[in-house]
Amino acid sequence: MTTPVAAYAAPAAKAPLERTTIERREVGAYDVLIDIKFAGICHSDIHQVREGWGEAIFPMVPGHEIAGIVTEVGSAVTGFKAGDRVGVGCMVDSCRECENCKAGQEQYCVQGNVPTYNGVGRDGEPTYGGYSQKIVVDENYVVRIPDGLPLDTAAPLLCAGITLYSPLKRFGAGPGRKVAIVGLGGLGHMGVKIAHALGAEVTVLSQSLRKKDDGLKLGADHYYATSDPKTFEELAGTFDLIVSTVSAPLDLGAYLSLLKTHGTLANVGAPEEPVSLNLFSVIGGGKSLAGSMIGGIAETQEMLDFCAAHGIGAEIELIAASEINEAYERVLASDVRYRFVIDAATI
Repeated sequence: MTTPVAAYAAPAAKAPLERTTIERREVGAYDVLIDIKFAGICHSDIHQVREGWGEAIFPMVPGHEIAGIVTEVGSAVTGFKAGDRVGVGCMVDSCRECENCKAGQEQYCVQGNVPTYNGVGRDGEPTYGGYSQKIVVDENYVVRIPDGLPLDTAAPLLCAGITLYSPLKRFGAGPGRKVAIVGLGGLGHMGVKIAHALGAEVTVLSQSLRKKDDGLKLGADHYYATSDPKTFEELAGTFDLIVSTVSAPLDLGAYLSLLKTHGTLANVGAPEEPVSLNLFSVIGGGKSLAGSMIGGIAETQEMLDFCAAHGIGAEIELIAASEINEAYERVLASDVRYRFVIDAATI
């Protein structure tokens, strides 16, 4: 038997979100019922509500930065109990059988993972995300939020945090390494915090110096404006790793020129339109152009434990659900420092 749950949904592409009621499935043997306390607003929510990344499923309940409390567990659940502090990120299932799933890289499931929203579950029903009061998720796709992390500032870690932690770890950010973060927004500010905690020398590359004071407080050692052509002259051949968090097309050649020999430019921002590249930008210097998409479940738990150990949470602005549409416009205007989080009690 399904359970009616209050939520905020977009009824159609590009339509404002509105309060509605959705049905959550019955708690199965391996399921966890979570009372959602907070849900972050990710730029990808806006891309999908507005079909910027292609055709989508409506009505759509966005939200894949979910923090809450377990209120019920299925009969076969072993990892969680009522009262546990938990999180749900960008996926709620995968095939579990392919080489990527078996390697703990469920986000790269060969058959395609089941996204937390704008997806179709194994039961054939559309998935609805965290802009709601409750969610039912298989325990294998739920992570534990350590006691040291407040739930509101922990919620954005379930996407923004793991999206930056994974490439920073994969490409060796640490002591003796020079790392640049492109963009100081919801993703970028987490990149600065995590790269600093990993021990790297951190530079922010932002369009302007408007957020310089913030960047330095968050842990950056240096801060440069990319609107100044001198930046690219001065920093040529400087970095071991650059992580781009921006969702607008970049001049990739210009950023690749900032890498050392064998350096890597890793992209986690996803522009809606294609970008062009002169391959000599990577051939010269043996450089790598890479991508990264969130992280697996085990790595997400590792990230949360790392953030708890280093006192890292997102910088947030807590809002009521009635402010979601306004928040979307402010995200598009870069008018948030640095992540909107919905208080689910207001849904």
